[in-house]
Amino acid sequence: MTKPAKQLPYHTIREIFTRFEASEPEPKGELDHTNAYTLVVAVALSAQSTDVGVNKATKELFKIADTPQKMLDLGLEGVIEHIKTIGLYRNKAKNVIKLSQILVDEYDGVVPNSRAALVSLPGVGRKTANVVLNMWWRYPSQAVDTHIFRIGNRTGICPGKDVDAVERAIEDHIPVDFQQHAHHWLILHGRYICKARKPVCGNCIIKDLCPFEEKSE
Repeated sequence: MTKPAKQLPYHTIREIFTRFEASEPEPKGELDHTNAYTLVVAVALSAQSTDVGVNKATKELFKIADTPQKMLDLGLEGVIEHIKTIGLYRNKAKNVIKLSQILVDEYDGVVPNSRAALVSLPGVGRKTANVVLNMWWRYPSQAVDTHIFRIGNRTGICPGKDVDAVERAIEDHIPVDFQQHAHHWLILHGRYICKARKPVCGNCIIKDLCPFEEKSE
């Protein structure tokens, strides 16, 4: 693994996110959803799967099961039938049914909006909770995935030895006026430009601000 870059200074980070904002003022998550519940389910299903694959699997599922009770009425086998094209589908289907039951029994079918309550649901980790809090309730939480972890350490925007450290680095170093969309800008940059094996540095709008030594053309 390449040695992580040093934490970039304030003015450099501000310039980076100024450029991200100019390029994409309102970045959006790429998982299809219709309400807080379908967002929770979609993000939980996306673990070790692509957003495209999850969207394909949930297109028909969410038409008939967009609430916890409707999902319970569909049943485990019904959920499996819809999501069997994505990885770990059996275990994910079990978690969807379990979290739906908890939402019905303990939250009157309403998705809670505290991180602690969200992560108590089966199949929902801190990253999933942060995505839901950010995308649905517009709370500036930072969902660190493999893309953000990679480019955070590669560029020095938010270096850290683990995802928790990277999350804290985002919160501590990125100016607050960019916090709401920070993780979306970083995910999109990592997904399409700052790729793991061969970053597309020639199309990178922050190339001149990035200390990464293995830049491609």
